[in-house]
Amino acid sequence: MLTRRAILAAASLAAPAVLAQEAWPQRAVTMIVPWAPGGSNDVVARLLAPALEARLRQPFVVENRPGGGGSVGMALAMRARPDGLTVFISSASNHVFHPLIANETSYDVREAFQGVAMLADLPNVLAVHPAVPARNVQELVAWIRTQRGGVAYGSSGVGSSNHLAGELFRMRTGLDITHVPYRGGGPAMADLIGGTIPMAVMNLPTLIPPAEAGRVRLLGVGTATRVSLKPDLPTIQEQGVADYAVRSWTGAFLPRGTPRAIVETLSAAFKEALEAPLARTRLRDIGSEPLFMDPAATDAFVREEYTRWGPVVRAANIRIE
Repeated sequence: MLTRRAILAAASLAAPAVLAQEAWPQRAVTMIVPWAPGGSNDVVARLLAPALEARLRQPFVVENRPGGGGSVGMALAMRARPDGLTVFISSASNHVFHPLIANETSYDVREAFQGVAMLADLPNVLAVHPAVPARNVQELVAWIRTQRGGVAYGSSGVGSSNHLAGELFRMRTGLDITHVPYRGGGPAMADLIGGTIPMAVMNLPTLIPPAEAGRVRLLGVGTATRVSLKPDLPTIQEQGVADYAVRSWTGAFLPRGTPRAIVETLSAAFKEALEAPLARTRLRDIGSEPLFMDPAATDAFVREEYTRWGPVVRAANIRIE
């Protein structure tokens, strides 16, 4: 039988840990964004930070650490103490595509990070120059098959979600299409409008203004289901391209080993922040879809992304030069 002294001693040892856990976060939380200010990850982080601060009563400070296709910020976040005070706001491009293509990381991203929440989905869209005689994906596929030597498609760069979306389209259709990488969406859009390239895969927000002006034509969105921002735009998959779904997502992660209670608390805070009407409206204004997933679903989703894109990268022999 435990004595009263033993019980009190055990309680005194457990109390600091319990109190520390309940007090989290004890000070400001840093949100590392591995891209320059103004990008989709940065916008999402800054949009949600005030709601996180209101719920958890500590500052959430966005720190941009760009470079190396997102690998600079990712390595910094991975080396952070697993105390919940450094949150990594990651994307498909740096969390999945860059490690697969560069093959230079000394760690496995899936094991280095613990998923907290999936936050937003930025749709990729297949678009063509108005001179292309295609009003839908089926007509585009038929037209490309008549083009001797195939056709070119543009993207925002090697290893981007746009690039991988184009390669998946090529593999699923068996078409003769050649990737033309650009240094960002702006230059790619300029050449698509000018007719230098007949087609491109780009993010929806970039394409909407020229599409509304009649300077490009949108044929299909790369998500599994239609998006609320453009509900009249059918998915590429529903137009006959089987097993086609590409997400350019933003998610929140913590270093592996972070206490489970902290992971769950932060995940709940993100969920509440995403459910706020203002956040949902602002996300849709920039062409994003709110996409909450809990920690277990986020980890499972990342592993599914690696399973899906590993074979695509190997088959397409995509490498960063």
